[in-house]
Amino acid sequence: MIVCIGGVCFVRLKNWLLRYVASFSFVGLVVATLFFSASVTPSLLPRNFTFQGLLSGMAIAVGYGIGVGLLRIYEFFQIPEPSPSNQTKLKWAITLAVAIVFIIFLNRMTFWQNSLRELMEMPPLESAYPTSTAAIAILFGAILVAMARLIGHACSLVAAKLKRFLPPRVAYTISMIVVALAIVFVGNGVIARGLLNAADAFFLQADAFVDQGVEQPTESLVCGSEESLIPWDSIGRRGKDFIALGPSKENIDDFWQTETMRPIRVYAGMRSAETKREQAKLALDELIRVGGFDRSVLVVATPTGTGWLDPGAVDSIEYLHRGDTAIISTQYSYLPSWITILIDPERSIESARYLFEEVYGYWKTLPHDDRPKLYLHGLSLGSLGSEQSAAWYTILEDPHHGAVWSGPPFPSRQWASVVRSRNTDSPAWLPTFRDGAMVRFTAQENTLDSGKRWGPIRNVYIQYASDPMVFFSPDMVIKHPEWLTGKRGPDVSTHLNWYPVVTFLKVAFDLPMAISVPAGYGHNYAPAHYIDAWVAVTDPQGWSEEKSKRLSELIIPLTPL
Repeated sequence: MIVCIGGVCFVRLKNWLLRYVASFSFVGLVVATLFFSASVTPSLLPRNFTFQGLLSGMAIAVGYGIGVGLLRIYEFFQIPEPSPSNQTKLKWAITLAVAIVFIIFLNRMTFWQNSLRELMEMPPLESAYPTSTAAIAILFGAILVAMARLIGHACSLVAAKLKRFLPPRVAYTISMIVVALAIVFVGNGVIARGLLNAADAFFLQADAFVDQGVEQPTESLVCGSEESLIPWDSIGRRGKDFIALGPSKENIDDFWQTETMRPIRVYAGMRSAETKREQAKLALDELIRVGGFDRSVLVVATPTGTGWLDPGAVDSIEYLHRGDTAIISTQYSYLPSWITILIDPERSIESARYLFEEVYGYWKTLPHDDRPKLYLHGLSLGSLGSEQSAAWYTILEDPHHGAVWSGPPFPSRQWASVVRSRNTDSPAWLPTFRDGAMVRFTAQENTLDSGKRWGPIRNVYIQYASDPMVFFSPDMVIKHPEWLTGKRGPDVSTHLNWYPVVTFLKVAFDLPMAISVPAGYGHNYAPAHYIDAWVAVTDPQGWSEEKSKRLSELIIPLTPL
């Protein structure tokens, strides 16, 4: 008996589902299951079960595709197959072995997640919800595989039309090119562009917000005041936070228990001028107006993608030098760094270069004994731009004094060159470079006081071994990363192993989660480590370990934005 409701025949639907499930490749499912199992092992950062499920679903889909591809290669070379009876026995044996691996890895999820959380001083989970993770992963993986099979079906349909006029192999080749171009067009031109426009609109609105407690300055010699060359409304949300929320003269007086100075901060937003070069010129004019070149320390700072400057970095140097400082910066984006770095990482480089050229061009005209020491700073995408802002000939002509860069993202060319050229006895996550006279690295433990001499330019990179923004690399698809070779960083799980393709996916999924961990781990840099870096680079007078401890307790770490 056939029962139909609303014109849908349940028997036909059941038969279709059975045929669809039976059409899946056994080899593809085996590889997909192994990929899922590898995906639930530790990555650089802990994650919740929903995000883990999406990652594992992606691993399932990619694993299935690789499995089917390997089977097609096997069939192409016409390698003899086992007899039907041996095939059945082999499939049962493989199914049993893979099922055991699946169950063991799923049961270990909570232990693995807690091993990461313990390293990062996070409370343990009672459960990582492995069943929910598996359900989300299977559903998401099935959707992705169905989409891939639909694409394959589209190729077959196009090829069938072309075979009327062309040889079969030519028809199939052209059909794949046509479908691929259509997907790229729709993906980039419609879906990706639509998502980017939505993100752009959202963060543009967010950039116009004003945080609680942030008000326009009333002092004439403060950037953004009524007398300022930079209109307050043009500065942007994170620029306003930078101007209004830094330590006051009274705060610094209390810390030093003596008379100090009010720090100078200058910030030009994206709406402050038409172009990045005009922004830089406007910022320089404002810096001159407020007396920035009369201070002892001048920092050219490149913000993150959202325009944010980490208080742990900028507040600390102001305390270190008793407020006798000036910090200048310009905004180049309002999107998070991990989005900006994917769509247009050159923004930060261009902006940082224009600003440095303007500031340096004026600074070098001043008498050597009557100008501030000049430093660079950048976090995340700001580090990428800042490290390339000073051309090599400026160092030869009239060098600046150094830099503090934190969380240098993986496309950073200068950082990558130093890491590749590191001393062979040092790990990639904490390199030493030559004699350490010009470049040094530090992490959770201060490694900057090596007892060796500093050169005329002191550059420090702060990087955590658990920071995916630093250690993600496309070649992890097929290459064992250097940061997993030999001794590991103190915040990297001993249970983290490299698996081809899967580790690439895991670290890629870590990128948007990079700031979801406490300060001192991932891409969330702690004030104490900025203090160590600035002390090493700028050598403030009258400083001590006791002051470093007090200051690190005073500056509240904030989540990167």
